[in-house]
Amino acid sequence: MVLHGWGANAQSLESLVAALDLPNYQFLLPDAPFRHPHIWGGKMWYDLQKEDYYGVAESQVQLTDWLNSLKATTGIPLSSTILMGFSQGGAMALDVGLNLELAGIISLSGYLHRTPEKVEPPLPSVLIVHGRQDTVVPLSVTQDLRDYLMGLGAPMQYKEFDMGHEVIPEALIVIRDFILLNT
Repeated sequence: MVLHGWGANAQSLESLVAALDLPNYQFLLPDAPFRHPHIWGGKMWYDLQKEDYYGVAESQVQLTDWLNSLKATTGIPLSSTILMGFSQGGAMALDVGLNLELAGIISLSGYLHRTPEKVEPPLPSVLIVHGRQDTVVPLSVTQDLRDYLMGLGAPMQYKEFDMGHEVIPEALIVIRDFILLNT
């Protein structure tokens, strides 16, 4: 499962999935439920322009319900599922995934916009990938996320790359290895 960022859509991540070169894996790329207010064809999981992140709770419930229903449609249990997201999609992956028995969570240029209230072990394995030149989501936000998850005892990997708000080929290798290791 791969979640897109704010203003993007499911199609925006198709090239990332293809570049991972994992033909024996099934990837699902859902569109966020809300239309982006300024980008034609763009979607959002919640409105970053609103102080209360309008829509975040609704998206969390919809995403959780959808993930919990996947075994019935795909035959793949959550314990064999990796939830990956880019930017706002990374935030959603963490928000929802830390409360599910997933095989893993991959946050690409992601963040936690709120500290989860109830996170209990065992936690899924987590991979955090972030760019040192990211001007959209500051590196310090991701470093705080890393420290928070380490404090919870989450099994995790943390990788910084010389990149901006993007995913470069070197990062794809780390992502691919994480998927292969955790499924």
